[in-house]
Amino acid sequence: MRLFHSPTSPYVRKVLVLMAEAGIGGVELVAASGTPVAPDAGVIERNPLGKIPALCREDGPTLYDSRVICQFLDSQAGGRFYPAGARRWDTLTVEATADGILDAAILMVYETRIRPEDKRYAPWVEGQWAKVDRALDVLENRWIDHLNGPMDMGQIATACALGYLDFRHASREWRKGRPKLAAWYDTFARRPSMQATIPQG
Repeated sequence: MRLFHSPTSPYVRKVLVLMAEAGIGGVELVAASGTPVAPDAGVIERNPLGKIPALCREDGPTLYDSRVICQFLDSQAGGRFYPAGARRWDTLTVEATADGILDAAILMVYETRIRPEDKRYAPWVEGQWAKVDRALDVLENRWIDHLNGPMDMGQIATACALGYLDFRHASREWRKGRPKLAAWYDTFARRPSMQATIPQG
């Protein structure tokens, strides 16, 4: 299998952390880059949305996005990170919350990196951060017991989202007023899988 990836993509990081935690090997990493206005041609051939990660299989069509890829790889490795029963729905909701944080945080980056300065709209940027802020509060107040429970994909996704906030939005100080979430992340971030995938650039 081949995984189209970028070392700065938090969605790719989710896949790489899962692979490390599940002991999945034999996946070739293929470098890819691009933006919504200049997507990577090699990625578009495999994912019409032009987004990474994209996982090319020998026995089927390319898989995307990160949630699909993670569920596929987890199923290949015994299904440890998407639990059965009622906890599965909690895991999926926590993962969706983390991915929503990433969606908003990345849009904020695109606004300043891609849009011309005279066309940027500060209230829109703050609206994106408001989504992040609300989601962080929910993780702190509603989902912290889940995060402190057995390892699952909700935890991996949350850790990658918080790592991305440190990487691209450190000045927003997401830890302020969220001591439980901050303490949980500071412990989780020391895992070898997280240390090996710290974004650079």
